[in-house]
Amino acid sequence: MQPPVSHVLYLHGFKSSPQSTKARRMAAWFAENRPDVVWWCPQLPASPADAMALIVDGTGDWPAERSAVIGSSLGGFYATAYAERTGCRAVLLNPAIEPARDLEAHVGVTEAWHSEQPFEFRPEYVDELRTIHPRALTRLERYLAIIAKGDEVLSWEEMAARYAGCQVKLLEGSDHAISEFEEHLPEVIGFLGLEVPRG
Repeated sequence: MQPPVSHVLYLHGFKSSPQSTKARRMAAWFAENRPDVVWWCPQLPASPADAMALIVDGTGDWPAERSAVIGSSLGGFYATAYAERTGCRAVLLNPAIEPARDLEAHVGVTEAWHSEQPFEFRPEYVDELRTIHPRALTRLERYLAIIAKGDEVLSWEEMAARYAGCQVKLLEGSDHAISEFEEHLPEVIGFLGLEVPRG
């Protein structure tokens, strides 16, 4: 039985930010119910190598056995790589499985979802994703994957195959954003070993 987490890292998806609905909902839950838990949801750079460097540097003094990472979409890919590197627990929300393949079509300049700032995804970032890609998963009990069959961006079959043997919650419908995320929040919190304080 693992101890409850004391540190939680949230990693947003491609072109997303800490202003995403799920990130804000999780931040609000911890602020209201468990302000004693360290919560960090950084704005990730477009460069995957820079994103991983930021994540690793920012959590360098975190205790692995009491840490967890939650990642959505591309953030789920990063979360898996981070969990394999540190040994911490991971919650994955419609995680990207082959982002190097899928994001080649997105090379160029666009806008992030939650700002009007230009967002450039460079060709070399595809190679950075290939370098980060974890080859195999270890200690499968550390993973909870919430996967929507209704995901309009990623293949649910590919996600389910990647996390076979892990704790998987397969949603019959839903969408890439998991719009009804609130319904799954208790399961996420429980997986982290946390309870809402009483009194």
